[in-house]
Amino acid sequence: MHILVLAYKSILNRKFTLALTIFSISLSIMLLLGVERLRNDARESFTNTISGTDLIVGARSGPVQLLLYSVFRIGNPTNNISWKSYEDIRSQQLVAWTIPLSLGDSHQGFRVLGTDLNYFRHYRYTGDRGIEFSEGAPFAGVYDAVIGADVAEELNYRISQEIVLAHGTGKVSFVKHDDKPFRVVGILQRTGTPIDRTVHVSLEGIEAIHVGWNNGSPTSASQIHADNARQMDLQPTTLTAVLVGLKSRITAFRMQRLINDYPEEPLLAVLPGVALQELWDTMAIGQDALFAISILVVLVGISGMATAILTSLNERRREMAVLRSVGAQPWHVFVLFVGESGAIMAISALIGMAVLYIVQWIARPIIQTQLGLFLPINPPSSHELLLLAAAFGAGLLVGLIPAYRAYRYSLADGMTIRL
Repeated sequence: MHILVLAYKSILNRKFTLALTIFSISLSIMLLLGVERLRNDARESFTNTISGTDLIVGARSGPVQLLLYSVFRIGNPTNNISWKSYEDIRSQQLVAWTIPLSLGDSHQGFRVLGTDLNYFRHYRYTGDRGIEFSEGAPFAGVYDAVIGADVAEELNYRISQEIVLAHGTGKVSFVKHDDKPFRVVGILQRTGTPIDRTVHVSLEGIEAIHVGWNNGSPTSASQIHADNARQMDLQPTTLTAVLVGLKSRITAFRMQRLINDYPEEPLLAVLPGVALQELWDTMAIGQDALFAISILVVLVGISGMATAILTSLNERRREMAVLRSVGAQPWHVFVLFVGESGAIMAISALIGMAVLYIVQWIARPIIQTQLGLFLPINPPSSHELLLLAAAFGAGLLVGLIPAYRAYRYSLADGMTIRL
């Protein structure tokens, strides 16, 4: 214990130099844990976003692209699928339920999703959790809207409030459907998925605000009063994607082949789990490279610690000689230097972990806004603790180098005046 107290006082005596060392090691540990936490939490968030859905159907593109825009509201489709194709899929004997999806509009930067009541009945996330309401009820009228928890919180919306949708998915839009306002009839409970940042309306509502439009642009015929549009035939002609639930999951591959070979138009059906795995396989090289870089950064920080201690050895020879003169053994000096390395690593690990939580707390809403990913703030996992232990062990191992050098210094060498 006396040796550890001496190590602590020695650190205080060189606090400025070692503070910089602790700062660099803390940042490197924060980077290491941050990369690992982001990788694991992002994967878990992606996986929990959708469950219970057997197939995702859209225009032929790529599985990952279809998954991203239909489930995570990231990106845009290359094409839509026709209503007739949707009806053919829905009428298949293997199909238990379908959820049609129509994207393309927004509200103050939040994506607008057109769907039907099956969305609230059958959509599942995080195992078998269904969509629940904190206030209100599902849409019943053409101009009814159900908003996610983040939409309500950030825009301070309440039930019966009127909102105006805009064409396009950008935060700023020059084409607004202000002649056909919607009324908030429901607010969903928080899910930690892109649902929280989505405005849900009926398919008929999507059609109503686009009456008279041609190729995505308004025409003179689009200036139809909202009440008149309500009386028109508002059956959609196209959809963005369809979520499909089957009566038996063992028929998933059979239904997938049937849709992929659909003769009327090129369609793509993907299994959500397979598409998610493909997404992570695509990102695996980048993730591994980033993780390797973070490990190297930690090693560089630890090397900097060893360099700082070695550089101070010549100045501390007299200190070591005084310790030896009052009865300290060479192994005491050895333990002193190892103890310094351990103290530096322990302080750096604590600071790095604390900074990680602060950064995560600040970045979480930004990541959720931009990517629709909910990253929970959890206690350190066993894997993270293992990484911390490995970093601490590496610091002690590197600290053996200056400790061995100090061990070899003799009393006579410490008391010798060098010219």
